[in-house]
Amino acid sequence: MREQQGPLATTSSVVRGLTAFSSVITESLNLTGDKILGIAKFFLGIGIPGDTKNFFDQVDSLACLENNRVSIPLILSLPSTVISLTKKDSLKVKVNTVLGSHAPPLTVTLVRAFSSSARDNSIIENQELKFDPQDAVYFLDDLPASFDVGEYIFVFKMLVQDSEQQTVYATGTLTQVPIYVTGLIKIENAKIAVLDSDLGSVETQKKLDLAGESTVSVSANHLQKLRLSFQMSTPLGNAFKPHQAFLRLRHETKVEHTFVVGSSGKKFEITLDFLGLVEKFFYLSGRYDIQLTVGDAVMENSLLRDIGYVELDLPEPPENASRPPPQPVDPYTRYGPKAEITHIFRAPEKRPPQELSLAFLVLTILPLFGFIIGLLRLGVNLKNFPTSAVPATFAVIFHLGIAAVLLLYVLFWLKLDLFTTLKTLCFLGVFLMVVGHRTLSHLASASAKLKSA
Repeated sequence: MREQQGPLATTSSVVRGLTAFSSVITESLNLTGDKILGIAKFFLGIGIPGDTKNFFDQVDSLACLENNRVSIPLILSLPSTVISLTKKDSLKVKVNTVLGSHAPPLTVTLVRAFSSSARDNSIIENQELKFDPQDAVYFLDDLPASFDVGEYIFVFKMLVQDSEQQTVYATGTLTQVPIYVTGLIKIENAKIAVLDSDLGSVETQKKLDLAGESTVSVSANHLQKLRLSFQMSTPLGNAFKPHQAFLRLRHETKVEHTFVVGSSGKKFEITLDFLGLVEKFFYLSGRYDIQLTVGDAVMENSLLRDIGYVELDLPEPPENASRPPPQPVDPYTRYGPKAEITHIFRAPEKRPPQELSLAFLVLTILPLFGFIIGLLRLGVNLKNFPTSAVPATFAVIFHLGIAAVLLLYVLFWLKLDLFTTLKTLCFLGVFLMVVGHRTLSHLASASAKLKSA
């Protein structure tokens, strides 16, 4: 059964076949530059395949397109698709082959540039880019003063300067590239106010410095409203509408509520009527931290910050009121390091005087001296110590075992614990029983021989 091939392998087979076929015929194939560029962009746009065979097909196809008799595609790319008005970035364009080789001398023209929201109004038309031989890039010195922040479409056209090489390289007709023009957005006239629910009059109003770190605090009850307002404009003074504008209230019990901030022209405003939000707030009174989120891809000063808090006084919940949902457990507090445990040790007990300890030591040693003196008074001697090699060896080992038991007692007194001492003593006891039995048996046999003689 034949293995089914994917689109990359199939396209790669077609490219290899076309380049191999064009190398053995005298006539040129009728393939437009746009089609060859489309094939090249297909292989470049898929990234790095996860399969080794697909990766080989991709690299092999690009190598075939790099050196073929039909037409060598030239790829136009931008080192950065973001232009900052604050940094006064210039437009830079690079043109290379599919494997990154240098392109022949070209004329790169910016045919037109228009906003993605107003495609019919061109801001730039037919602007030829200059070439920097040191960095091998084409650039446009300055953007027109009418350029404002936003998303734009730049349309480029490439033309090989040498007429004889125009059939060798494929430049295509037009190349469209999306570009983001970023800048600092002005945020002005930020205010937070507490309004009377019935009359709508302002009871408390405070200014906000959204560019700084200062915070404000207000208090309200369920019969009042909270209003937040501010204005946003572009560097050219036009109205700016970000992709995200949220107001978040977070209760001290970690219950959060998020609201979308509406806009009208340059003005952004949101009014929270607490009388209609008591059920959504689960009748939870207390402190609510206020967090404002304003962000956009072309906004260099996007913000996510706490602007203050509101002390909210809500009525007591009825019996059938819904409870706040359980909050997810923070994995860091659950699996993170725990609080350090500090141990308080008991103060050491008072020890007796050194003289008393020494006197007790002497009293402990006295029985040993009494035992030795008693042995001497009884006339203990070594006359019956075995003289033969084997019995003498067992006798010596027996006495060494007794010495080992005494040494074990000393070690138990100094550092050994009870369980270690008992295990060692059991081993020594069995050893002494075996060796002592052999020694005593020899002495009994020798004594019996003397009596019979």
